[in-house]
Amino acid sequence: MTERVVLAYSGGLDTSVAIEWIKEETGAEVIAVAADVGQGGEDLEVIRQRAIACGAVEAEVADARVEFADEYCVPALKAQALYMDEYPLVSALSRPLIVKHLVDAAHKHNATIVAHGCTGKGNDQVRFEVGIGALAPDLTCIAPVRDYAMTRDRAIEFAQARDLPIDVTKKSPYSIDQNVWGRAVETGFLEDIWNGPIEDVYSYTSDPTVPREPDEVVVSFTAGVPTALDGRPLGMLAIIEEMNRRAGAQGVGRLDVVEDRLVGIKSREVYEAPGAIALITAHRELSNVTVERDLARFTRGVQQRWGELVYDGLWFSPLKNALDAYLEEVNADISGDIRMTLHGGRATVTGRRSEKSLYDYHLATYDTGDTFDQSLAKGFIELWGMPSKLAATRAQKQPGSGS
Repeated sequence: MTERVVLAYSGGLDTSVAIEWIKEETGAEVIAVAADVGQGGEDLEVIRQRAIACGAVEAEVADARVEFADEYCVPALKAQALYMDEYPLVSALSRPLIVKHLVDAAHKHNATIVAHGCTGKGNDQVRFEVGIGALAPDLTCIAPVRDYAMTRDRAIEFAQARDLPIDVTKKSPYSIDQNVWGRAVETGFLEDIWNGPIEDVYSYTSDPTVPREPDEVVVSFTAGVPTALDGRPLGMLAIIEEMNRRAGAQGVGRLDVVEDRLVGIKSREVYEAPGAIALITAHRELSNVTVERDLARFTRGVQQRWGELVYDGLWFSPLKNALDAYLEEVNADISGDIRMTLHGGRATVTGRRSEKSLYDYHLATYDTGDTFDQSLAKGFIELWGMPSKLAATRAQKQPGSGS
């Protein structure tokens, strides 16, 4: 039986060339697999037909937008996931979903090899191969671009020599990856970290400095999951898409970051994530109202570690699975409404309400009706500070302390 290779297919130059290259180098049949995670662009059927025309024996395309929103963006929101306190894991979230579809296709078509189009300098090679190894340890991975130095010039020459049906005349100065959770832009003049981004870098967001009327929105949550906008019940995908439009129109979610890549280098990335940033802002503020103090303090460390695990390609790891269970418990009481004003590149919270609120007006107020017994404060301070006072007293008694 002829060996079969499942290829993560994007429809672009590198993965289109990879189909014929894999056939020639290995003699294997290629099954192309593409997933729509809200990246927009070409129709899925067009992509499928291109894969067949480039030599794939079969091509599968999946509309995975709802799956991506519900099973990947929701956990990221519950974790308020921001790698290095800024990046909302745009690309890192889509890779495990694609891995899952690749492994399913490999089992369906009796393939023994999975291929991807990643370079050797980025994080995605790790995310693909570690994820595949976690779900299907018996599968082998190959990466033509990385392992065989398939440069763009060589890929174009290869495509032209074999008359592959792909457009090789246009080249963006940037490397772009996008999905419904956000958009990542790198390379080109952005590699000089002194150069500021120009407006044509952006697609999901409008210039925040342009005067426009503010947009007020109320986001409703149930157990940490957005369920409505302005009182209209919506699914997670529809909420992200609407928040992308509304927050993006106000320039919310523009990020310019030098980040620590998993492979050891620093990389400059420009991100747009209007919906993600606005929703994380709302979720964080609602958690401030509904999550007990010590639980909230501990959770911040868990959220950071969760984001690092996902960034590092460990979506399917035991630790990440355990942290998911913890975060489910934390999110159980994060229900209620957050009102925000979207304007001038910011999502500013202006109102909060929740039946699960731990905020007590009568305890917090300084006006008439205050029920906080301030007479208890003196004894509390004495007990709270006692360990520090005892340590200081001991230090003063030590030789050479100056006492």
